[in-house]
Amino acid sequence: MSTSPKQQFLDAYDRELATTMRVLRSFPESRLDLRPHEKCKNARELAWVFVAERGLGEMVLTDRFPEAMEGEMPEPPESWEVQLRALEEASAGYRAIVEALPDENLGGTVPFFTGPKTVGEIPLADFLWMMLHDEIHHRGQFSIYLRMADGRVPSIYGPSADEPWD
Repeated sequence: MSTSPKQQFLDAYDRELATTMRVLRSFPESRLDLRPHEKCKNARELAWVFVAERGLGEMVLTDRFPEAMEGEMPEPPESWEVQLRALEEASAGYRAIVEALPDENLGGTVPFFTGPKTVGEIPLADFLWMMLHDEIHHRGQFSIYLRMADGRVPSIYGPSADEPWD
């Protein structure tokens, strides 16, 4: 029996979220102010992007996208554990929305950014995968912060210096 495109996405989402959480949980809490360059976010701010993007995704999937462009992004909580729990909760909420989507909706479109200062309609399935790929991209950034903070970089897709495959 073949797996639906939505289920394929959800399976990948679950795998990637588990990996992202391993990376984040490996970060030394004492180094959350690490900022590799003056133009970069610090580690706490970069990790908060994961939570913010879940909120953005939820707004898009519930037809509240214009709200996403209003106001400022909230500041991350001071507590690392609270921030990680916020990501777990936001991720579960986002997943539930995707899971509840009728399969036929994946052929539809949603409003989203299509270029600099431009919003247009993009395929819903493309939006879901783009958001997941963006999580993977930011996780890659964060893994560099993790190494710079002398944290243990877990295996992501293969062995790491800290988790070799013996």
